[in-house]
Formats: sequence, C-alpha cells, structure tokens
Amino acid sequence: MAYEWIVDALDETWTSIDRTLRSRDLDAYDAPTPCPGWSVRDVLSHLVGFELVLNGGAVPPHEGPWPSHVRNPIGEFNEAFVDAYRTWPGVQVLDLFRETTRVSLERLRALSEADWDKVGWSPEGERPYHRFQETRVLDSWIHLQDIRDALLEPSDDHGPGEEIVLNRFEAALPYVLGKKAQAPEGTVVRINLSGRLARSILLGVHEGRAKALEEGAELPTLELTTPVALYWRRAAGRISAEAFLNASATDVRGDEQLARTFAEALAIMI
Repeated sequence: MAYEWIVDALDETWTSIDRTLRSRDLDAYDAPTPCPGWSVRDVLSHLVGFELVLNGGAVPPHEGPWPSHVRNPIGEFNEAFVDAYRTWPGVQVLDLFRETTRVSLERLRALSEADWDKVGWSPEGERPYHRFQETRVLDSWIHLQDIRDALLEPSDDHGPGEEIVLNRFEAALPYVLGKKAQAPEGTVVRINLSGRLARSILLGVHEGRAKALEEGAELPTLELTTPVALYWRRAAGRISAEAFLNASATDVRGDEQLARTFAEALAIMI
C-alpha cells in the first residue's frame, strides 16, 4: 500500500488516544489542556470533526461570536465541532472518535498511489494528499500529548508518530531561522536534541537564505542543546520561549539575543 507508514502512524496515534481515555472517569474529559479554551473533550471533538469532514460529513452550524482564541477560518472550522459536542459526555465523544477514525483508516488503506499523490486543499494550502495526511499525524500526535499532559501523565511514544513530528519540525527550521527570526547573513546555528530521536542540526544563512548545512569547522553563532520533548513542545507552541530557554535541561551557548529571537520564532504550528 502506498504511504503505509502514514496510515500506521495515524492508527498507532489514534489507538493510543483511545487507550489513554477508555477507562477514565467522566471528570477526566473536563481537564484543561495546553490548547487555549479546550478541555480533553474539546481536543477529541476537534479530531473527530476533521475526520468526519474528510469522510464526507458537514461542518455543524455555529451561532454567536467566536471565542478569543479563534483567529482564522481553520480555527472557526475547529471550534464549530468543539462547540457541537461540548455538552456530550466525554465517553460518547470517545466512542464517536473510535468509529470515525476506524472509517478514516479504512478509507486511507483503500487509496491508490495516484490518490495519495493528488494535489488539493490542505490547512497549509494546496498540497499532495500524502502531505496533508502527514499533517494529520502531526496534529493527532501533538494532541495525544496534550491529553496526556492534561491528565498529568506525560509520556513519549517512541513510535512512527513521534518520528514524523520531529522530521516535520526539523524541515521547518530554515524557515524559522531565515524568515521568522530574520537572522543576519553569516549566522550559524547548531541545535542538539537529546533522547531516543537525538540528532544534531546545523543551519546557516548564506546569500540571504537559511538552509541546512553539512558538518564543518565553523564556530556556531548560537548552539542550543535541549531534550526532544522540550523542543517539540516549543515548536508546537505548548510552552513559551522563556520556559524553553530557561529550562534546566536547555543549554544556550553563544548569541543570547539570537537565542531569544529564535526561540520566539520556533512556534510554528497553526
């Protein structure tokens, strides 16, 4: 099957969400998550809503003003589903999540390679469908961690979802350094990530563009060393730039102003 690794990552991530919540008391669904204004139930409702629409469903109508954390059309889309299921018992939303994701996995496993490569709408603009579904892994896996954090049970999966998330965030780093942080010509940044998916990433700005660099002897303008779990939480906007830089496990060497600017720019999820 084409892009089986994406389907496997979605399956594992969605199964982990169901397993995490299946035996919980109803009060657990009301626990606040790191997402502004959203409880565990609301995160589930968001994930359900996106999959329902991809499976041919309609967005529920919404009346009244949007909450302050809704700032764009994607936010309105998400909030419509969150609002629609907010009065449901959490376990009923979980049951709907299980059934909806089952249908999604069946649909994805039936796609042809041409279907996976077809360019169409995504939250990031026009993209191949496999890129869109990779983004679904990113969104679902981060929300799995939101749920775990809300329940005070943070954990690393050590599975395909985590690898996709780390790879996507790494691919965005030249954009973070060059476009968002506006690092000057000649800047060199090294990011050392510790943990199971440990890696060292070297970036530089040359001829006005930031890009990944091959290993060299040049001394970095800035070197950041931090655990994978802190890195993805900052990249996903789940912790502040200040919390990221001031964490005891984060080591900053070199240009401290650039470190602050880079950390502010690092939050890249919609």
